[in-house]
Amino acid sequence: MTKPDRSKAKRFMLIAFVVGLFLFVKHPAFAGFDEGVAAYKRGNFTTALRELKPLAEQGDASAQSILGFMYEQGRGVAQDYSEAARLYRKAAEQGNVFAQYNLGSVYRLGRGVAQDYVEAAKWYRQAAEQGYVSAQYNLGLMYDKGHGVAQDYAEAAKWFRKAAEQGDASAQYNLGFMYAKGRGVTQDYAAAVKWFRKAAEQGDADAQSNLGSMYRLGRGVAQDYVLAHMWWNISASQGQASAAKFRGKIVKRMTPAQIAEAQKLAREWLAKHQK
Repeated sequence: MTKPDRSKAKRFMLIAFVVGLFLFVKHPAFAGFDEGVAAYKRGNFTTALRELKPLAEQGDASAQSILGFMYEQGRGVAQDYSEAARLYRKAAEQGNVFAQYNLGSVYRLGRGVAQDYVEAAKWYRQAAEQGYVSAQYNLGLMYDKGHGVAQDYAEAAKWFRKAAEQGDASAQYNLGFMYAKGRGVTQDYAAAVKWFRKAAEQGDADAQSNLGSMYRLGRGVAQDYVLAHMWWNISASQGQASAAKFRGKIVKRMTPAQIAEAQKLAREWLAKHQK
C-alpha cells in the first residue's frame, strides 16, 4: 500500500459557493442581491457586478464574498488578488463561512497577501467550526503537515473525520490511511478498509488502489485476490500507476477463472459508476 502525495489543499468550488448562498442567505433588506447572484450563475458578470458592488459597499457580507471571488478569478473585473483578499476579509470578519474559507486559501497560496500559514489555519478553523467541509479537510492537512500549527496527527485525524463524515472523498482516503498506519489514531485495519471503501466508491483512484492492497494482504478483510485485482483494475483505469503494477504481479498467483471473474467485476463496477 502506498500513499501518493495528497497534500494538495482544496480550493473553492464555484457551484457549491453559489448554491450555498441560495440555501443559507436571506437578504430582505437589500434589493438586487438575488438578481446579482442569478446574473452570476448565467455568466453575466457585468450585471452581477452592477447589482452586487453597491451591496458590498454597504457592508453586505455575502455580496462582499462573491465580489471577492470575482476579483480573484477576474470575472467581470480585472483580476486583482489584493482586492479579493480585502473583500474576503471584510466578509470573513462578519462570519461569512465562504469568505473565511477563501481568505484561508489566499493566505495559504500568498495571493494578494504575504503567504502566511498561521493566518491560513486561523481562517480555515473558523470556517471548519461552522461545518464547511473543504475547510475541515484543509485544516486537517495543516495539522498533518505542520503548516501554521504544530504538527499533530490526532488533530489531523479529527478534522479529516469531520470532513469524511460529510462525504469528502479525499478526507475519507486520508482518514483510511491514518487508520492503516496508526497515525493519530489506534491502528485499525477494519476502519481503514471502511474509509478506503467509501472514497473508492466515489471514484478516488488512490483509495481504490489501497483497498486492493488491503484485499491482497487480508488486512481488515478476508484475503481475496479476485477483489484485489478488481480494485486495482478499476484504479488503473484512471491512470493510477501503482495499481497497474500491483495488478500485473498478482495475476501470477491467480487462476484464469479468477482473473476472468475479477475483470468481470471491474467492468460491472465501471459500467455502474461511469453513467
